[in-house]
Amino acid sequence: MKNKSHKGLLKRVRITKTGLVRHRMAGHKHLRSGKGGKRLRQMRKDPFMASPDAKRIEKLLFRRLRGRTQPRSALKPSPSPAQSQALKAQKKAAE
Repeated sequence: MKNKSHKGLLKRVRITKTGLVRHRMAGHKHLRSGKGGKRLRQMRKDPFMASPDAKRIEKLLFRRLRGRTQPRSALKPSPSPAQSQALKAQKKAAE
């Protein structure tokens, strides 16, 4: 049986193309008048989740994420259509 990703979490976070987790800080949307300006500014700050939290989310989504400590060079980009055609042509020439 296939594992199901956590639907409630999927509605609250967005996974970027590079594997970082974007999210909104809790308590930022309503009842803002009781909160200080400094607190509201800090809630606006960093939309990306830290690595330890992202690791916890990996288990709920059943997929690997890049995290903040892993370099971008570790990611293997998908080839463009022109690159994949060139690779196919090289394989045919080799045969």
